[in-house]
Amino acid sequence: MDQPSEKSLKRMWVYFEKYCEKTGTTGHPDSGITDAVVNGLAAHVDEFGRPLCPCNFYPDKKAEIERSREWICACDEMKIYKYCHCLLFVTPEGLPITEYLPEGHEGRESYGLVKDPTPDKGREARRRAAEKESGN
Repeated sequence: MDQPSEKSLKRMWVYFEKYCEKTGTTGHPDSGITDAVVNGLAAHVDEFGRPLCPCNFYPDKKAEIERSREWICACDEMKIYKYCHCLLFVTPEGLPITEYLPEGHEGRESYGLVKDPTPDKGREARRRAAEKESGN
């Protein structure tokens, strides 16, 4: 992956810090994880104009951006369930919050139940959880 521009990198670091504050999450204690994800987001801003999640595989990234907002950071899983599969927005221990995930979700299977230390913050799309679970 090419190095992102300084402008996009700065933009993504500011976004990361503000979104952590808004959601009551922190960056991963291993700063290399946070650096890699923020760099990937910034590179996608340079390439596509949007911070497409760099932790997923997309056969056609441009089509993915045009198709939906599902994987634009903050992704739907973060907005609905406060779950970040990239480990960008986590608990102070470096674990993704799994408390709100539906039964059988891969995050719950992988990490078990991880309680939300700041339940009064984040989940701006929580009302969509029921829609997602019912398949609507």
